[in-house]
Amino acid sequence: MPERDDPLWHFVHNRLPGPPSARFLGWRCVELDVARGTIAVECAPKPACLNPAGGIAGGFIAHMLDATMGLGVAITLEPGQFPTTVEFKVCFLRPVRLGTVIGRARIVHRGEAMIFAEGELRDPDNRLLATATATLRIVTIPNVELDFGQGAPEQPL
Repeated sequence: MPERDDPLWHFVHNRLPGPPSARFLGWRCVELDVARGTIAVECAPKPACLNPAGGIAGGFIAHMLDATMGLGVAITLEPGQFPTTVEFKVCFLRPVRLGTVIGRARIVHRGEAMIFAEGELRDPDNRLLATATATLRIVTIPNVELDFGQGAPEQPL
């Protein structure tokens, strides 16, 4: 796919800081293959994400997976199209600790209106932490400006 000039493209190429949730979790794309529908990212959850047992709370883990799969799908769509998650399942396999978390996602099946994707989170030692599957509906959002950090403050959230 040729280079695009839209906020999503600039975000996944680390030229824009992304939406607030991505900035909060330190989301950064490290590998992208649009033709194959795969993406790899790094996240750096903050202490504010910790649960009482000292691990990253499940909702933040789920969000890291959902954002990775959703953006991996989004970059394969036409400008003006957007994937919205309609079904989502997470398996929490090991505690996720503070530090770098590596997320990977891929498109498993693509239909005309629905896409099935899977994702995983691993620690820097390549231990599998969590997996997820999602069904996403392709929607067209006319005349809306999506927030990928255009005009965001320089300091991270």
